[in-house]
Amino acid sequence: MEKILEVKNLQTSFFTPEGEVRAVDGVSFDLYRGKTVGLVGESGCGKSVTSLSIMRLIASPPGKIVGGEILYHGKDLLKLPPPEMRKIRGNQISMIFQEPMTSLNPVFTIGNQIVEAIRLHQDLSKSASREKAIEMMKLVGIPAPDKRIDDYPHQLSGGMRQRIMIAMALSCDPEVLIADEPTTALDVTIQAQILDLLKGLQERTGLSILLITHDLGVVAEVADEVVVMYAGKVAERAPTRELFAHPMHPYTKGLLNSIPVLSHDPTGKKKKSRLEPIPGLVPNLLDLPVGCRFQERCRSVEARCKIVEPELLTAAPSHDVRCVLVGGQK
Repeated sequence: MEKILEVKNLQTSFFTPEGEVRAVDGVSFDLYRGKTVGLVGESGCGKSVTSLSIMRLIASPPGKIVGGEILYHGKDLLKLPPPEMRKIRGNQISMIFQEPMTSLNPVFTIGNQIVEAIRLHQDLSKSASREKAIEMMKLVGIPAPDKRIDDYPHQLSGGMRQRIMIAMALSCDPEVLIADEPTTALDVTIQAQILDLLKGLQERTGLSILLITHDLGVVAEVADEVVVMYAGKVAERAPTRELFAHPMHPYTKGLLNSIPVLSHDPTGKKKKSRLEPIPGLVPNLLDLPVGCRFQERCRSVEARCKIVEPELLTAAPSHDVRCVLVGGQK
């Protein structure tokens, strides 16, 4: 398989009056052609900061990428001058942001916004760009695209606006699509449609997708590999089937146990399993505990967890875990 994107030991910090906040602290993963990597974790674990770091959209100040490499076809994006990075951003690497209503400009038609993205990166006339915009809207399932192209964002439903964001992101035929919570705030049926759309586009174009979400159900549906993040670090990394069948990190187990599951009682009647919430909160990144970052919420914590900061080690083929309770840690 062809490796498209390599994130190596990425470190992104925010410098505040209270001190340095290490939002992303040594994150590594690879993305292959036509494959999907799911980046999973609670709010505040560093998922979105990782995606914005790849796009080099971290606001500076207060943010800064302080270490690591982001290799796109072997070329380190962090070393590119801003004009070269602008040619890649939105063209070869595109991003769908969390909230389509805040990402779309309310005073311009959706057609104007898609056309602007196309003309920025491709040498097409205004009329040719409009034709391509209509073609992209049709591709993502917008009905009557030749008429809806002149609509404003407020005239579309949430699901339609999200489709417009996907059309805009794909309008320049990127190799990599970063989708940051693409189904948040959408109802379940629209979520399924958006996920089916992404899978279909990937099958047709060989698109590589980095999917950022807190929803493990979404990950199970579309991802080939899962990277579980906690407090800025990778807690566990494995192929999707392997991770769901054999979760090793207590945090991953907690996430899986918090998913509602329907089962049947002896009479055949459906019943919901009892949810097991993860106790406590994500630690303050300005005041991290000594040792494991998950220790205060872990049901399996031992004395050594409060002394040793675990490394991310291979515990099984293609399965990496950061936990002293898993084989290989000292």
